[in-house]
Amino acid sequence: MNYWFDLDRLITLAHAERAGFASAQPFPHVVLRNFLAAEKVDAILDHFPPPESPYWHRKDTPDTKKLDTTPDYSVELRMPPVIREAMWQLNSMMFLCFLQELTGIKGLLGDPWLYGGGVHQILPGGLLKVHADFNIHEYTALQRRLNVLIYLNKDWRAAWGGDLELWNRDMSRCARRVKPDAGTCVIFETTSTSYHGHPEPLACPEGVTRKSIALYYYTVHPDFDPRPVRHNTLFQRRPGEVY
Repeated sequence: MNYWFDLDRLITLAHAERAGFASAQPFPHVVLRNFLAAEKVDAILDHFPPPESPYWHRKDTPDTKKLDTTPDYSVELRMPPVIREAMWQLNSMMFLCFLQELTGIKGLLGDPWLYGGGVHQILPGGLLKVHADFNIHEYTALQRRLNVLIYLNKDWRAAWGGDLELWNRDMSRCARRVKPDAGTCVIFETTSTSYHGHPEPLACPEGVTRKSIALYYYTVHPDFDPRPVRHNTLFQRRPGEVY
């Protein structure tokens, strides 16, 4: 398995975008156009589960109308191999190094559980109201720090809506909109006031859906108790063993 990204190019990109990320409004973020190569987008789309696939978990509430996955032990087994590989690439040490250099957040951890993450799909009429994400991982108790969204929508028309909206802290206005074009990557800090979503129903025609990859990254919560004494590997000698 080969890396999808070149580490030197990623680090160069991180250094070039770091100041802009930190100063971006309404909260730290960056928008990277053509971040995922077109051939990778095409490979994922060739195997992207259709809406009627049993792969999906359907959410249909006033604030959320979309398809995503319910985390369990079989999620990876049900993924098409190319999507499983994408999850691995975006949780790799190389990608974590890129995120750390870009954001300045040290000790970042990926999420092999894909809790809330993975691939998402929104059908005509679907929406995701403006919100701030959960902050603590259900299984690991780690603190959520970053969102990475990669869009997979070729030839997306502005009239269909579906822009990612970033709202300011007091919810008085939308500070930025991002069209969900194929290959576009949005990275932003996850806090209790990083309000985002696409609150208006999609106006795309039947047979067209809004597709994305969503990955979340974590650090140890500051309230974690570090008191256990650290030690290295504790090799033991068996009775009579000398070495």
